[in-house]
Amino acid sequence: MRYTAGDIADQLGGKVLGDCTMPLTGFQAADRARTGDLTFAENRTFFERAEQSAASAIIVDKDLTSERKVLIKVPSARMAFAKVVPLFYPEPQPPQGVHPTAVISPKAEVHPEACIGAHVIVCDDVRIGARSVLHGNNYVDEACVIGEDSAIFHNVTLYPRTEIGDRVRIHAGTIVGSDGFGYVQEEGKHIKVPQIGNVAIHDDVEIGANVTIDRGALGPTVIGKGTKVDNLVQIAHNVATGENCLIVAQAGVAGSTKLGNHVILAGQVGLAGHLRIGNNVTIAAQSGVMRDIRDGEKWFGSPAQPDRPMKRQLLALQKLPELLRRFNRFEKFVKSRVSDNGESDAKTSKKTAEENP
Repeated sequence: MRYTAGDIADQLGGKVLGDCTMPLTGFQAADRARTGDLTFAENRTFFERAEQSAASAIIVDKDLTSERKVLIKVPSARMAFAKVVPLFYPEPQPPQGVHPTAVISPKAEVHPEACIGAHVIVCDDVRIGARSVLHGNNYVDEACVIGEDSAIFHNVTLYPRTEIGDRVRIHAGTIVGSDGFGYVQEEGKHIKVPQIGNVAIHDDVEIGANVTIDRGALGPTVIGKGTKVDNLVQIAHNVATGENCLIVAQAGVAGSTKLGNHVILAGQVGLAGHLRIGNNVTIAAQSGVMRDIRDGEKWFGSPAQPDRPMKRQLLALQKLPELLRRFNRFEKFVKSRVSDNGESDAKTSKKTAEENP
């Protein structure tokens, strides 16, 4: 695609500092940019690199000037980056219709504007909305619903009654709706608890590759509107996330835990079951959470605690080696004094005995 600096500024609600007619044909990081490319700089260090690059124009959000480059001033360079890249590199749109190798139940409802790729299996009573794409090798089990403008990438499996909203993206290898991990013990044996619920994924959710989301034992497991789930995440039965949460790679959420809105679980966070995590909570990487968390708090550590007392504990631990060295010196000093006093007492006793036979 080919644009001018003025075109890009109009798209971003920005202002051009320099030649508005500068032609732009691509977008690249500064160290890979060539003539005709647009790049961006979030701070002065990146700006200096961008100014030395071959890029023809730079998106900035600071009060910067350049005699060498065209600048496009915007409120947020990072947000502009997210918006402008699709202009130059639009996502390919597969053709509408059904691939000849796909198997579609006659009881399924597939919108004529949907795209069903190679080797997809769509079972009875499934409904697939307009412009949604199943890229290939997908299995969509009975009574699943997929809304409009959603993308289901290769090798995704949807178990029965899974509900997917509009503009949802589910990446390759993800399994949605498998049995929750529920057992009761009888006479030393583990007896399976039937899992008869489903999974409901609301609008504008994105789910990464190789994620597993278990269906509820009774009722749904819910992924709230606008939530983004990274690769390799495990979400157990009857979990419910609020809206616009971020769940980062290798996190695990145990059964029936509820997340509020705008919760951030960093990488490898583990949440125990039946917890209540409030709105706007942030939990740092590799934390293990065993208790409920109130709105707005930041926790980290394992077992996780609020960040301020945890930081004090870490600072105290850093001082521990020096405290041990000081204690050891003090202990040696005390022992030496005790030894000296003991020798002195012994000499005094001996002298007294000699003077008083």
